[in-house]
Amino acid sequence: MNLSFLAQLAPTVASALGGPLAGMAAEVLAAKLGVHPDDAQKMLEAGKLNSDQVAAIQAAEIELKGKAQSMGLDFAKLATDDRKSARDMQIATKSWIPATLSIGVTIGFFGILVGLMSGKVVAGPEIEIMLGSLGTAWTGIIAFYFGSSASSQKKDDLLHQSTPVQ
Repeated sequence: MNLSFLAQLAPTVASALGGPLAGMAAEVLAAKLGVHPDDAQKMLEAGKLNSDQVAAIQAAEIELKGKAQSMGLDFAKLATDDRKSARDMQIATKSWIPATLSIGVTIGFFGILVGLMSGKVVAGPEIEIMLGSLGTAWTGIIAFYFGSSASSQKKDDLLHQSTPVQ
């Protein structure tokens, strides 16, 4: 999903989709849009939403904030704890697999970008899907190894301290 677009429109939904409660967020979003979760993802990726769909996404934001507040959930903390447990596992197991996957994703992502810019790779829907997936994976890798930026963390803190409109 295009989380950067969604983060501007519905930050709580985007935060939840990027963390361990993605299923719950996807269900709320799809229900408000009146579509299957896969179709909601396609709609967001296309980025062509009408005013009713934008209103539905904002309604999903309000509903998810309410659910999170009633359940005492902090999506940013859950996502941070999820990354921390993965880092702890990496330290404990000393596995070479995460580093190898990280290198492969990085080479693939920047390799396709260089190929597109040099004209050696022809743009097409398959390449765009692959580039989008690799870009999303690369963002996760950077967050895993280096954490989130301070300004992003401050935004998340302010967001989670806000109260949903009833």
